[in-house]
Amino acid sequence: MLALLSLLALPLVARVARAEQHTISFDNQCGSGTPQLILNGQVASSGAAYTASGSLSGIAYLQTGACNFNGENCSLLEFTLTSNGGAGGVSSVDVSLISPHAFSVPTGFFYDGVSECQGNGNSCDTATCGPDHAFFQPTDYTAQVQCSTNQDVNLVITFC
Repeated sequence: MLALLSLLALPLVARVARAEQHTISFDNQCGSGTPQLILNGQVASSGAAYTASGSLSGIAYLQTGACNFNGENCSLLEFTLTSNGGAGGVSSVDVSLISPHAFSVPTGFFYDGVSECQGNGNSCDTATCGPDHAFFQPTDYTAQVQCSTNQDVNLVITFC
């Protein structure tokens, strides 16, 4: 009887033990500048791939020398990545040019590592890329690209 209960409990333990994980990587084709990944008000990466356990939200931009710490004066990428610990969640990513942010370099992204959203993304290649590609005002929701999945979502951020 104890063996049967142990076998029945195994899927529950496996489900609880699964750790959510997300990796953010950069592809800087600009020839200069340093990618910045900011999480909780701290620099988490200056260009190297970053892997986190659990959901995460933050910003990223290419430091060209003109950007302030939170990406002011530059093209900004905002993101939330989650799979809700395998229970399903909605990740969301966008480019923002809402003041005090401003176009600095072509900035884009795409989801990686999960079939439901593989390759889905967006980019803003010019200062006039329009609200389908970047937030220019807080109601430009068509610039957001979401991914609804119970799998871990990775993100590739591109510059130029």
